[in-house]
Amino acid sequence: MNDKFIMYGLKLLPKKRLSRFIGSMARKSFSRHFIRLYMRLFSIDLSDVKKPIHEFEHLLDFFIRELKPGSRPIASDQDAIVSPVDGVISQFGTIRNGELIQAKGINYTLEELLDGNRAYIDQFNGGQFITIYLSPKDYHRIHAPVSGQVKQISYFPGALYPVNEAGVRLIPGLFAKNERLVTFIERESGPVALIKVGATNVGSIRLSFDDEIITNPAREKQKLDKLYHPPISFAKGDEVGWFEFGSTIILLFRPNQMKWMDAIEEGKSVRMGECIAQSDISNS
Repeated sequence: MNDKFIMYGLKLLPKKRLSRFIGSMARKSFSRHFIRLYMRLFSIDLSDVKKPIHEFEHLLDFFIRELKPGSRPIASDQDAIVSPVDGVISQFGTIRNGELIQAKGINYTLEELLDGNRAYIDQFNGGQFITIYLSPKDYHRIHAPVSGQVKQISYFPGALYPVNEAGVRLIPGLFAKNERLVTFIERESGPVALIKVGATNVGSIRLSFDDEIITNPAREKQKLDKLYHPPISFAKGDEVGWFEFGSTIILLFRPNQMKWMDAIEEGKSVRMGECIAQSDISNS
């Protein structure tokens, strides 16, 4: 299909209203009758799911399903940085001159991604980033990649373009255009930003520790920075939140604070709890 036609269609699509509608329908009890079809369409394995299929109240309940304890072992090495989600690595590397790679030949800026938050922009510039895409079949709960404390979250309203291959290829600055919910995890060596990116059909992004924060609201909200006193402590692997339908996670690290594992590469599937990097203690 012609790329210009796809772009035109994406821009005209009422993405926010459509996403809220799909989220609303997925919460209706009748939608539980579509769970088995959904499983077949996306080849979902139930062996590690916490509760049996007949106990799910609706399709969304199944989509944000919990897993059996121990089904995602958390890398035990103290220096291990783990994947916060199940998904596929789309990009990773160094934030050069304030820019991150979206796709081949397409960059976007840290300034746009963090909406001008200079305190954090200056800390992450020159550091490392990784982008992980969650497909419809994936486990959609989000976990802490490191141990630390959450003192602040930021919500940036925006569009809800799809974050699939077509969206990433055709929408310049996609991740900075879409709405984002950022959890800043503070540790001794500096902050790690856990950025949850909204997308078409994502009814909302939720936080496990703050049920007042709901993205894609029916009434438009302004940018929000929320501080927590006292801060909220997380151990590596603790649940942070979930996507109500699929999307993308971006992690940001300060310069000289971590090293990627040799096996990390674009297109590689990762599971929550798997070691993706090591903290560089010598430079902490």
